[in-house]
Amino acid sequence: MVVRVATVAFEGIEARPVDVQVQIANGNVAFTVVGLGDKAVAESRERVRAALTASGLALPAKRITVNLAPADLPKEGSHYDLPIALGIMAAIGAVPTDALQGFTVLGELGLDGRIASVAGVLPAAIAANARNHGLICPADCGAEAAWASSDIEVLAPISLIQLANHFRGTQVMVRPQPAMRPAPGLLPDLRDIKGQESAKRALEIAAAGGHNLLMNGPPGAGKSMLAARLPSILPPLTAAELLEVSLIHSVAGALSGGQLTDRRPFRAPHHSASTAALVGGGTRALPGEISLAHHGVLFLDELPEFQPQVLDSLRQPLETGEVLIARANHRALYPARVQLIAAMNPCRCGHALDPGFACNRQPNRRCMAQYQARLSGPLLDRMDLSIEVPAVSAADLMLPPPAESSADVAARVALARAIQHKRYKDLGLPGVGSNAAAPASVIEAVARPDAAGLKLVRDASERLHLSARGFHRVLKLARTIADLDQAREVGHVHLAEALSYRGDFCAQLQAA
Repeated sequence: MVVRVATVAFEGIEARPVDVQVQIANGNVAFTVVGLGDKAVAESRERVRAALTASGLALPAKRITVNLAPADLPKEGSHYDLPIALGIMAAIGAVPTDALQGFTVLGELGLDGRIASVAGVLPAAIAANARNHGLICPADCGAEAAWASSDIEVLAPISLIQLANHFRGTQVMVRPQPAMRPAPGLLPDLRDIKGQESAKRALEIAAAGGHNLLMNGPPGAGKSMLAARLPSILPPLTAAELLEVSLIHSVAGALSGGQLTDRRPFRAPHHSASTAALVGGGTRALPGEISLAHHGVLFLDELPEFQPQVLDSLRQPLETGEVLIARANHRALYPARVQLIAAMNPCRCGHALDPGFACNRQPNRRCMAQYQARLSGPLLDRMDLSIEVPAVSAADLMLPPPAESSADVAARVALARAIQHKRYKDLGLPGVGSNAAAPASVIEAVARPDAAGLKLVRDASERLHLSARGFHRVLKLARTIADLDQAREVGHVHLAEALSYRGDFCAQLQAA
């Protein structure tokens, strides 16, 4: 007799069905797990054996064979412990065999029989619901699974004993309820920043259209402070965006207590991050920082200090909005539609642009050129706004706090985002929520400038040597500026401001 228990294997954020087949037969005493499992799957034998013993059950002195089908699909992770244990329990009569029919099961077992949390419960629950299955998962992940559907049956036991008692009818488990993470304390406010009015304007435009922003300035000018206050002016995630972000964080094991949040992600990796850490990879092809920041902000401070090959690995994801991690035995596709915010100094000491400053090692321009050569031209071409953030004087710091707060700016940003969402929904593009994500063919239609604007952008394209990508990014930026003004058409003034953010600094960096 073969007992079958349904579970899943993960490919990116997709949960593929896996059939756990358990057979107990006469022969030499053995416990074998086959089906192309990794080290964690192979070690499940000892965890299952100890958990069953702690629950008052003993493995029979027979040959136990566990097959994870399909056998050519790689199996990774410890979530196969619980389906294997339940298959054995059903085979020896500890739980009714038919009780497991119609359930997808995942969970890690402790040596004492308790069921520990695992990653990927939300995509597993969505896949189970699509197959008209219920879900059995750890108690700590029950709230996460409940988000899949209000109709799906979710069992979230603490231990094997509790689950066995439920199947026998001696204990009833209550369905867990979806949970939202409590809102954190007050976010850093733009009112804390004195001066830097032009930088605040650029930050508002970047937030309104989801545009990439590069800030250059001396140390202590406030670049990191500005970036840290970007989340305070971004609108909350929509329902569809919330689901996409939560799926990625679930697979990465980053959903604390199974609680979801509508706050946009803000990821700020250290400049020592590797390529695998930034774009994803490793033995299990887990999502990287750019995917964990999906529909949010990826902040790279001290941009030239990152390894050049690491930065260049961002070029394709920034363009396509997804990361494909290919390995010899499997492929994983992760969404990566992010808003890149970067900060840098003009040179290694940071003061090359200060009036009267002379570098002790070499001329200022050569010092800047060597430092900025770590940034490739194609990466800089993907930056929609490039601004200089000058040092703040003592006179600015002694001024009273500005009257405009993050809430005031957030209201304008939310209105501009609502205009964009309606525009692209009416055009049959409901998945496009900002101007930055709009296809080039669409942006040419919705951001077509007037005659004066066409002449301006033509002359500027020749002077700045804009690439085709740069040209379309200028149009997207001008469309966002017009949306902030609630203007139906993109005018000369909107294009002029958009071009000013791709002016001398961007050209200077590319020339260096």
